[in-house]
Amino acid sequence: MKIALTINNVKKEVEISPSEFLLDVLRRLDYMSVKKGCDTGTCGVCTVLMDGKPVLSCSVLAASADGHEITTIEGLSEDPEFKAISNALLEEGADQCGFCSPGLILNVYAMKKELKNPSEEDMKKYLVGNLCRCTGYVPQMRAIKKYFEVKA
Repeated sequence: MKIALTINNVKKEVEISPSEFLLDVLRRLDYMSVKKGCDTGTCGVCTVLMDGKPVLSCSVLAASADGHEITTIEGLSEDPEFKAISNALLEEGADQCGFCSPGLILNVYAMKKELKNPSEEDMKKYLVGNLCRCTGYVPQMRAIKKYFEVKA
């Protein structure tokens, strides 16, 4: 079956299997920032934005994304907010191996658009599904709080 997607502002028609997940379609189309981690919707490394909201692409059937706008980290590469979030993570030593970074950055980007002046508790709740084995989360939280203080 064919679906129409807008991926990073580029309209595409894609042939999919009815049981195929959005993650697999995106990777087949060479969007390699969308990682395959747990494959159960619990780690956050497959996060993309669908119509501006974070979704776990390993849990979204590609057919249900038909007609929607998908944003991967590649789609934010020229966005000043992406650069500000990335810089805060780098400055606080929160980048480590980088495997979880695209999903984390997309969630922080969406959180900024959704929540105004979030508390640390709000941030933790919003990011609860982003797992990271390297940082221990302290540098990530420091960076995110820094980003929100600077950009708020």
